[in-house]
Amino acid sequence: MTDNATDTVLVEPGCCNGLETWRDWLEVLDGTGCAYFGHDPFSVAERVGDIVRLTLDAHGTDGSPVIELSVDQVRRLVAGAQQDLQDFLSLAGTWAEQHPPAHAAAATAALARALDLAPTP
Repeated sequence: MTDNATDTVLVEPGCCNGLETWRDWLEVLDGTGCAYFGHDPFSVAERVGDIVRLTLDAHGTDGSPVIELSVDQVRRLVAGAQQDLQDFLSLAGTWAEQHPPAHAAAATAALARALDLAPTP
């Protein structure tokens, strides 16, 4: 997640989060209202009413950069990311059917599990 106005990166994949943790954003929207995205910096997303506040370093003492988005904006971004991952899974399944066909179903199912997605039909 990048603030294009200031070119500040607020959330990026790291050792403690990646594509497979995309559902953490649903926790922000519909669950506990909070998700953490690794350390150094300690990025956090928090739901505050109808706003999702993204903080680059929640443990920072120097007024860490913050982006605020509406819940609806974040929901659209998460839905788009989910669709992109589902599309990738579908393409990977097609590729697997053509290259290691004997292992295509198992490979596609493993990728679906790794990305926390439903297998493609």
